[in-house]
Amino acid sequence: MNQAEAETESQNEWCDEIKAFDYTKLRIKGLVDAGLTKIPRIFVHPQLDSLACEDSQFSIPIIDLQGVNTDAIPRTKLIEKIQDACETRGFFHIINHGIPKSDLEEMLAAIRKFHEQDAEVKKEFYTRDLTKKVLFLSNFDLFQTPIANWWDTLALVMDSIPSEPQSLPAICSEGILKASA
Repeated sequence: MNQAEAETESQNEWCDEIKAFDYTKLRIKGLVDAGLTKIPRIFVHPQLDSLACEDSQFSIPIIDLQGVNTDAIPRTKLIEKIQDACETRGFFHIINHGIPKSDLEEMLAAIRKFHEQDAEVKKEFYTRDLTKKVLFLSNFDLFQTPIANWWDTLALVMDSIPSEPQSLPAICSEGILKASA
């Protein structure tokens, strides 16, 4: 077998692994709960094995929403800070957002309850249809990226109060609705 054939075979095996993982609808926690003892190849990032953090002064950008609704000038600067944080770090920490800490804790507890449910219950919410209001999946781009990410996602698309609260997972709907009110 020449190198091109070997690469094609390896790519086909990888695609088969991705399809098999997606077909189970178990997601990452489901693999762990099933007794997984070795991380599947689709989640291994070999190029990251040798990376070291060269920036010992690394910090998370802070976005302060204080006064964002009262003054147009800080709002413009805020937008610039968010854009910079997204482009340079990929994430940021928001402060003075007006959401009580107790609501945030309740929301996290509700989402944790969802993830701790039996796999069969969570499968009801599994979808790759990004137009749905409730999605349970591991990687939005599972079939487009060369390496899968090791996380599960419960995505809830809503404004303040969901238009269809009955579509929310029952185990966490109360906490979600209270936090979004």
